[in-house]
Amino acid sequence: MSTAVQTRTRDPRVLLNGLAHRVPQLVTDKEPTLWDREVALLTRDNPIMTKDTAERLLGQAIAYTLTAMERPGTDMGVGYTVDVAVHALILDTPLYFALCDEYNGGRYKHHAPLIERRRDGTVTRTAELLRQNGFTVDDELWAMDAADCSPCNDKVPDSH
Repeated sequence: MSTAVQTRTRDPRVLLNGLAHRVPQLVTDKEPTLWDREVALLTRDNPIMTKDTAERLLGQAIAYTLTAMERPGTDMGVGYTVDVAVHALILDTPLYFALCDEYNGGRYKHHAPLIERRRDGTVTRTAELLRQNGFTVDDELWAMDAADCSPCNDKVPDSH
C-alpha cells in the first residue's frame, strides 16, 4: 500500500498580492495588484525586458527573498539575472518592508552583497533550497548564472 505524498507549491503572485492590506497606497487603478506594480517597475527600468520575462524574474526573486527570510543563516545567493528582480523588489521599500513584516518577523532583512562573485555552485544550491521551500524553480533563469553568484556578506546580521 502506498501513501501519497502531498507537496505544496507556493505561488509568488498570490504571496505578493496577499500583502496589499499592508501597503494599500501602492495599489492603483493603473496597477491593480502588487504583482502588476512590480512587473511594471521591472519593465520600466529594463526597457528591453518583456512582460513575460519580468514575471518570470519577479516570481524567482520573491521565492528567493522569502526563502532567505524563512531560512536565516543559510548560505544562499543568486546570479545576476535573478538579482535584477531582487534589487527591484528591495528598492520598492514600502513593499519590501511589508515582506519583512510578514515573512521575517517584522525585522528588516538586509541585502549586503559581496564585491567579488562566487563561483562555487551557490546559485545551483540556492535553486534547490527554493524547491525545498515549496516554490517552483525556473531552471532556465537559474542556469543562466549557475557559475556566477552574487552572494551577500554573512558578516552583516540578518543579511541575504
